[in-house]
Amino acid sequence: MVPIEQAKEYPMTLEQARKRFPQLEETVYGKPLVYLDHAATSLRPLEVVRCWEEVSFRKNANLHRAVHYMAQQATAAFEEARATVASFLGAASPREIVFTPGATAAANLLATCLGQSRIEGGHRVAEPYIGAGDCLLVAESEHHSNLVPWQMLCERTGARLVVLPVEEDGSYNLTRLEEALKAAPKLFCIAHISNVLGLINPIAEMAALCHRAGCRVVVDGAQGIVHADVNVCEMGADYYFFSGHKIYAAPGTGVLWARAELLDELPPYMGGGEMIDHVRWEGSTWAEPPYRFEAGTQNLSGVPTLVPALRLLQELRGPEMLANALAVRDYVWEQLLAIQGLRLYGNPSDRSLKVPIFSFSIEGVHHEDLALLLDKMGVAVRSGQMCAEPLMGRIGVTGMVRASFAPFNTLQEAETFIKSLHKAIGMLR
Repeated sequence: MVPIEQAKEYPMTLEQARKRFPQLEETVYGKPLVYLDHAATSLRPLEVVRCWEEVSFRKNANLHRAVHYMAQQATAAFEEARATVASFLGAASPREIVFTPGATAAANLLATCLGQSRIEGGHRVAEPYIGAGDCLLVAESEHHSNLVPWQMLCERTGARLVVLPVEEDGSYNLTRLEEALKAAPKLFCIAHISNVLGLINPIAEMAALCHRAGCRVVVDGAQGIVHADVNVCEMGADYYFFSGHKIYAAPGTGVLWARAELLDELPPYMGGGEMIDHVRWEGSTWAEPPYRFEAGTQNLSGVPTLVPALRLLQELRGPEMLANALAVRDYVWEQLLAIQGLRLYGNPSDRSLKVPIFSFSIEGVHHEDLALLLDKMGVAVRSGQMCAEPLMGRIGVTGMVRASFAPFNTLQEAETFIKSLHKAIGMLR
């Protein structure tokens, strides 16, 4: 797992990068747009839009089923995306890649299937992987999408959910994890990078501890795929999922990766076309993964956009882009800490663990009022609970403001944000 400081070199310049995103030229209330809500959804680059158009206009046909030329073209574009994602993640094979409508759908697929009868030798066996009395361990800073599906699984099966507490600085204590593993959880669910705290979690070390205790590891990679190089085999994850819309691909796209032997034992998530082997009145048999989990007509135009999106993501990790991203991160971090009455969440002593996601609150100022004023100044930030209400409760706030930066946000935009923030705070105090 390689953090942002050690990313590979690609030759893209900052100016070239910004030209890929037409939305950066928009104005808001007569001011240039400063878009700082990338952790919620990324902007869409030209090559992704063009890919979507190309597939929609010239390769639009259903997948896998027909022998005609257009179906072959559509299937090739779809399967190229599977191979590209597998390579990007360091997966052992493209058959370990399941396409979903997003990270939330991937988590729900996994949580549903793990509570149903497992498959061995092509046949269902009685015992699900998660059943009555089993324990699931979930990290305290999780997005609702990596919490609520596991709560629902517990409700369906009679399993119980245990929480791994987050430390005051936003990190996780490995000794606490070792203690929690004494309860013999069968799953540990944690984000690669918190969407609130912006910290890279030590997944490899955590996975090693979990595996020694017989516990599998589910990693929410929605932010990790954006800000760190990902090799699922090296990090020791058992399952890893993410959304396409956060990495510049079309909305409605997502990926669930799992080790091949773990996918093999999962039953189908939905029934329908393409996920079957044979269908008879007395019963049906299932296709091999990943097709077992891709029932019905897939996102024909959206999934292929993962190819240009991931290529762009690589290019955005070039030397000039990297230097810019680090300069922006450090400037914003230092400026926020200097504001009187500001509380920054996710503030580690080791700078290499922090990605440019900054969540904070201001004493005496409501987070929504602050976000609304910043919007009037042309600065788009997120406010609220960031889909992490239990973490808000732990911190003791009803919500916060989050500014999340992309590699192509400039230092000038960062300065505009800080200047606007000071102005807004002065108006609200």
